[in-house]
Amino acid sequence: MLKRGLYLFIGLVLPLLSFGNDDTHVLFVKGNDYYAKAQYKEALNTYHKILDEGYQSSVVYFNMGNASYKLEDIPSALLYYEKAHKLNPADDDINFNIRFANLKTVDKIDAVPEFFLARWWRMFILSFSVGTLSILSIVFVLVGSVLLILYFFADAVLIKKTSFYAAVTLFFLGILTIFIAGKQVNYFEDHRQAIVFSSSVNVKSGPGEHLNTLFVLHEGTKVNALESSNGWEKIRLANGNEGWIKVADVREI
Repeated sequence: MLKRGLYLFIGLVLPLLSFGNDDTHVLFVKGNDYYAKAQYKEALNTYHKILDEGYQSSVVYFNMGNASYKLEDIPSALLYYEKAHKLNPADDDINFNIRFANLKTVDKIDAVPEFFLARWWRMFILSFSVGTLSILSIVFVLVGSVLLILYFFADAVLIKKTSFYAAVTLFFLGILTIFIAGKQVNYFEDHRQAIVFSSSVNVKSGPGEHLNTLFVLHEGTKVNALESSNGWEKIRLANGNEGWIKVADVREI
């Protein structure tokens, strides 16, 4: 468990440190400049180069979603917005644009009511971005370490007590933020989702073209991806309906 937590901590921190890459920053500014000039295809190509460098950011995906929306490519816009959401699930702008772009889709699917405890837990673990949790965990641990050093070297009893309990509290908060980040990562790993990219898709009762068509989906619809079999994907909608579609008809978020 400790080793997993250490790997997670390293995996969360390294992307933050890589943001200072000059080439990435230049590309980001260039992409924004293209977008400001309404050159949306050029902006998208530039943002893609950032991804090709191995860097992922909710801001980059958000801008890619905006550029795709301007190009009236709603499936791509929703894909990039949802990718941004995975990296920063509490961002109001991202969540608003997802809802706004969904107004352009054909399929209007009402979600099954969620048990309030499950909804509360989901909202709790998605209340901060992984990046924010990473920064908080670093701050808590560093400040806690300083206070612990103060505890060992302080002479006054009041200062020793205060620094000790404050250090313990900060170490606990540091562990808690890493725990929440881990739960958030696990949540998105366990909830694979995809966006339909074909204009019209027949959802089958099983993984085969000859099987019965249960219902039809259209581009831009978000589905939960459950399992794959011979080029087919079993999916579930927010309303609980399930079926099989071709893997080629969707792109995973």
